[in-house]
Amino acid sequence: MLNFQKQKEVKKERDIERYILEHIGSEDPVLQELDRETHMKVLGARMLSGHLQGQVLTLFSKMIQPERILEIGTFTGYSAICLAKGLPENGKLITIELDDELEDLAQKYFVKAGLKQKIIQLIGPALEIIPSLSETFDLVFLDADKSEYVEYYNLIFDNVRKGGCIIADNTLWSGKVLEKPAPDDHQTLGIIAFNEMIKNDSRVEKVILPLRDGITIIRKK
Repeated sequence: MLNFQKQKEVKKERDIERYILEHIGSEDPVLQELDRETHMKVLGARMLSGHLQGQVLTLFSKMIQPERILEIGTFTGYSAICLAKGLPENGKLITIELDDELEDLAQKYFVKAGLKQKIIQLIGPALEIIPSLSETFDLVFLDADKSEYVEYYNLIFDNVRKGGCIIADNTLWSGKVLEKPAPDDHQTLGIIAFNEMIKNDSRVEKVILPLRDGITIIRKK
């Protein structure tokens, strides 16, 4: 009986997700192609933002109307494209990725999306690159090594304008935030530490949305 009930719940969740996808804007054909190629060629393809989260990022970007965006964790470029759609003509998005083997794939789709002139790719460790950035950012998207989220936040905070936003992905971490992590589970420990830090940071307003793996929206006061 319990297994049957669980199957019903899983089916309902899938049906709800399908309903949502049927009632939001259509996925950009370039993003569809990027999604397919990522799943065919790249390990860990599930890290790709996907249609629903991508639409949310695009809408947030358009509402914030940023001139400068920083993304920490490019992967194959799906979220960068979604965020860059909210940039004005002279806007710029800087995206940082550790894995240099993903650079050409992301660049190919930045070109296909007509956003090559707005997106700057930087390859290397984010903790080394961030201190070299002098821009003031209107929007920051965190989606890289979860064990380093606290350090990313502390490094970039002063470069975010007042009223600017930081969006952090994977902040529910498949529900592992509810469990006691193993001492060597640095990713889960990093997310838990980040969530506690944001909870207690009086300089910002914040909310966690239970979208996919959890997205935290942080606004600098």
